[in-house]
Amino acid sequence: MTSHIEAKDGVAVTAQQDNHASFDRIINFRDVGSFINNATGRQIVQPGLLFRSARPDGATQHDRELLTSGYGMKTIIDLRTPTEHVDARRKYVDNVPTAPAVAPSDPKHPLRIPGINYKEINFNGSSYSKALIQKLTWRQTAKLASLYCVGYRKEAISVLGTNVMAERGLVGLAEDSLQHCTAEVKAEFDILADKQAYPLLVHCTQGKDRTGITVLLVLMLLGVPLDAVEKDYRLSESKLEPEREDKLEEIRSIGLPDSFADCPADWVTRVSGWINEKHGGVEKYLASCDIDEKQQAKVREILQGS
Repeated sequence: MTSHIEAKDGVAVTAQQDNHASFDRIINFRDVGSFINNATGRQIVQPGLLFRSARPDGATQHDRELLTSGYGMKTIIDLRTPTEHVDARRKYVDNVPTAPAVAPSDPKHPLRIPGINYKEINFNGSSYSKALIQKLTWRQTAKLASLYCVGYRKEAISVLGTNVMAERGLVGLAEDSLQHCTAEVKAEFDILADKQAYPLLVHCTQGKDRTGITVLLVLMLLGVPLDAVEKDYRLSESKLEPEREDKLEEIRSIGLPDSFADCPADWVTRVSGWINEKHGGVEKYLASCDIDEKQQAKVREILQGS
């Protein structure tokens, strides 16, 4: 675990971390700052502030204590859709054999960890969904609407998965997200610019794609070399291996190919290239999301200790 949480300029910073501390049921977890500093051999990002992981829904009591007492986690940004939340509740609460090893303390939000402030941002929200739906034929749109209306959410999503998302691929969908999810990016940076929110964990389901976009934007803003950003993104593939078969079953159920469980080697290069080509750099992209220079500077100040 960690030896102590000390304050620096009003922000909690992890003093030391025990490399042997590990979670029972939270995977793809890491301290972004520590990883980047190790990858570059330089102190670029303050460690102990920004973390990423896959969904922490099945956290055991040990996992919860490690997050709250060990890492001092104050905030969790959850980027999942309502459908993913329904699926998570079904898997970890309603289905007793796989339920967490702790009793829920909040009946309305049984998977939340007490003592942590949760911020739910449906990253691929209405604007993103509408943009994808517009790529469907009218017959496909009618099928999607009818399935959704009768409560078959996953089957409705599979219409998009088969006919649009599979063809776009992970890089294309990241570009679509950046183009259409500007309000969601703004909501994230409103939190990231608040020093009282740290230490902070960002996650989606796997913690690699939507989370990857978020971390990419932050690290580009901090001027982190892209090869180090790529190492961080690519690490998710091996860290997600314990749940690969379960994840393959999930993505196949919504019409997506097995490659969606991977981390493409060119993802960081191509997605960052899109940002630079379309907007002339991450600062201008963030400005297009109504994240002004002052707010961008605040994120830099917090995460670089400047």
